[in-house]
Amino acid sequence: MHQRSLTLIFALALALVSYAQHIIDIKSQPGERWWGGATALGSKMPFAKELSPFNLYNRNDNNQVSPLLISNKGRYLWSNQPFTFSVSQGNLHLDSPVVEIELKTGGSSLREAYLSAMREHFPPSGILPDSLFFTMPQYNTWIELMYNQNQKDVLAYAEDIVKNGFPPGIIMIDDNWQRHYGNFEFKPDRFPNPAYMVKRLHEMGFKVMLWVCPFVSADSPEYRDLAEKGYLLNDSTSQPAIIKWWNGQSAVYDFTNPQARQHFVTLLRDVQQRYGIDGFKFDGGDNHFYHRSDLVSYGGKRLASVEHTRAWAEIGLAFPFNEYRAGWQTGGKELVQRLGDKDYSWQAVRLLIPDMIAAGLLGYAYACPDMIGGGSFGTFLGIDASQFDQKLIVRSAQIHALMPMMQFSVAPWRILNPQHLQAVKAMAQLHATFGHYILQCARRSAATGEPIVQSLEYAYPHQGYIEIADQWMLGDKYMVAPMVDAGNSRTVVLPPGKWKDDRGRVLKGGRTITIDVPLNRLPYYQKL
Repeated sequence: MHQRSLTLIFALALALVSYAQHIIDIKSQPGERWWGGATALGSKMPFAKELSPFNLYNRNDNNQVSPLLISNKGRYLWSNQPFTFSVSQGNLHLDSPVVEIELKTGGSSLREAYLSAMREHFPPSGILPDSLFFTMPQYNTWIELMYNQNQKDVLAYAEDIVKNGFPPGIIMIDDNWQRHYGNFEFKPDRFPNPAYMVKRLHEMGFKVMLWVCPFVSADSPEYRDLAEKGYLLNDSTSQPAIIKWWNGQSAVYDFTNPQARQHFVTLLRDVQQRYGIDGFKFDGGDNHFYHRSDLVSYGGKRLASVEHTRAWAEIGLAFPFNEYRAGWQTGGKELVQRLGDKDYSWQAVRLLIPDMIAAGLLGYAYACPDMIGGGSFGTFLGIDASQFDQKLIVRSAQIHALMPMMQFSVAPWRILNPQHLQAVKAMAQLHATFGHYILQCARRSAATGEPIVQSLEYAYPHQGYIEIADQWMLGDKYMVAPMVDAGNSRTVVLPPGKWKDDRGRVLKGGRTITIDVPLNRLPYYQKL
């Protein structure tokens, strides 16, 4: 009995030592600050003296997560599995129950740390999503149609885009076009002739994408067929797991099963063949849906939640027209990422730039800010023009215009007066004008892995720019400094060198200036 107790105590001690090996405290160097972990934490980057614990297993806050933290002193941490991280008194604390976390030095700056981590862990594939993402605006039917996606109103939305002088690009038909989840037939009462609809959209100059998800309605023929084939994620009872998500409770594909993956891709290919669809918006890959101890994956494995996020993301590699909102360890891949839905507020507008910078630092260069004005459809119902802040839509569009991508959903011609509508339309046209340069930046990123959207600290290290969150470099040629609040003036930090502004004036850098920013102005500066 005594011997058994000693053995038990020794085993427990050994387990505690083993666990302790996966806890790491990093004392920050003087002036050192950290970025990374989650796109949605962009506004908190670089992390201040305190940051509450963020668990990469069960949180993504509506966007991409990565087991990467990088500092402006050239250091970085990487793990092949999720971990929890926090900041206390400026120092990092990390906890991984599975694997050790590597701390490495890749140089002496934020850029050098990023490049070192990227080259080792998520090098670029050299392939781009379709070039249209970078050269023309995107239009999503969600805000205008919500769950009433239908052929008549989709066509009317597209016709209004063209009629109001906006350049055609990609149009995305959002959730509820299909009979049910897991089915890929258009609802016949809402889409009497989908092939004609797609043909007409193509004639107007649009490429067409459809919203899809990994979920399967449990009371459906597809569920029964997929369950019999073993293509659904199971629970510990060896029955298909039922996952709670924002549209109810459903079964879900297990894309760690290569046969399930091929089956799903074949279904999407069939949709393309029958209707002329160009690609798909892949929604619902968030890690927290899969963070359950009772889930059993293909081959009887109990995988981390993020392994399912990654398996879902990899489906998009088969389709040059794709869009995601959740990601894990797919940096450098030819996948389009969009920032998660934000509300209609100036605070949300101020999140766009730091979140886009954060996405780039996680390896997701091919990113799009949230829908212009936000993705909260309730904001745009029953609008009273006298109470509605139209300037916010204009400033949101200005931020989008010189990002890698821009996406409309709420129809500007429905909610704006002629003056504000003209200002927004000018931004759509500006994005198209800059399309060739933005595509050049994307191609360079596909070759080098560098972000398209870069903070000033990334581009001009150790010059006091670490806290600037309302300016960015678009590639290495342009710096953009939009309004992110309701005002009409702002300060702009000009890095060293000479800069030509959007009005053609040549300015000396290495200083801070104050400028007027009327409604119709987007300040940007070309490096000379």
